[in-house]
Amino acid sequence: MFDLFMETFRKIFYFYYDGFKGMTVGKKLWLIILIKLFIMFAVLKLFFFPDFLNSKFKTDKERSDYVIEQLTH
Repeated sequence: MFDLFMETFRKIFYFYYDGFKGMTVGKKLWLIILIKLFIMFAVLKLFFFPDFLNSKFKTDKERSDYVIEQLTH
């Protein structure tokens, strides 16, 4: 069973490996996509989504009570 899984995984891996190796324009497009994802998840989170729970509450108990209250109401 494990051998079948590994063989299938190996085939899938080499399928994508050969496909990416043969790309010309696609490599630049993937680079643009990765840069955009980094900007969306890393940079924007720092500036637009502050850590609300840590700034408003001091203990984990207070944070969990607030979250439960918000979810139930």
